[in-house]
Amino acid sequence: MASSEFRAAYGQAMALWPVAVERLDLETEFGSTRVNACGPSGGPPLVLLSGGGTTSAVWYARVASLARTHRVYAVDLMGGPGLSVPGGRPLRRPADLMAWLDGVVDALGAERISLLGHSYGGWIALSYAVHDAMGVSPCSFRARGRVERLALLDPTQCFAGFRASYLARAVPLLVRPGEVTARRFLAWETRGGPAVAPELVRLTGVGGREFRGRPVTGPRPDVARWGTAAPPALVLLAGRSRAHDVRRVAAAAGRSLPGARVVTVPGVGHHALPELRSAELDGWVAGFLTG
Repeated sequence: MASSEFRAAYGQAMALWPVAVERLDLETEFGSTRVNACGPSGGPPLVLLSGGGTTSAVWYARVASLARTHRVYAVDLMGGPGLSVPGGRPLRRPADLMAWLDGVVDALGAERISLLGHSYGGWIALSYAVHDAMGVSPCSFRARGRVERLALLDPTQCFAGFRASYLARAVPLLVRPGEVTARRFLAWETRGGPAVAPELVRLTGVGGREFRGRPVTGPRPDVARWGTAAPPALVLLAGRSRAHDVRRVAAAAGRSLPGARVVTVPGVGHHALPELRSAELDGWVAGFLTG
């Protein structure tokens, strides 16, 4: 259960959102999932999945543009920082993660969705899209064909591994979590480019202290199994990302997702990309989702 300190930091971060928000708590077999929703109630559903160690609040710079055309559902990942509350069946394996997201989509009542994921959320989104298209779980009779479009923001562990230097710099986040550690790490990663908002830095630090469980991870999604079942995809990479070799990721994404649009956004780091205030970035995402 989140502390009052975390809830206060979460509220300050959510105050950055420029649109009205409806707060949903959706019950699945894994517990209660917090979803921050906005946009027209009849709009096509768009599910946002944030990176590891962050919450749905990170999408504040994107939601105004997205909510013009879509019903946006920004999800607090189960087991990570946020206001989702684990309960019932434990979430331990990638298959559990897929079943959890199946349950969230079921609870939204959505037959078809688009997915937008950043970093670890990009890995979840791509993994779910493969699961969805191939019908690889007991829920496949409900899930197959749900993912209409797939947008990935600097996804990690999808097309290349992490840089060793990034992992070494991230170690203090695990052994000495807190706001000071988060600020130092994010300042190093953004290295003079657009910064992560102070409210999000604080939330990351407080969340790192309170939510010590490690995210459920697995192998790179087996996109080779897709064949003609792959949904349209957009991959937007952070030109100054220190998480991985951006050129290697771009080349591998182009090979793995034939027909996908792969764009490198110059001058921005991995962690700041979702918060980048950019009409051009908004245009790429909106044009893809409505195209």
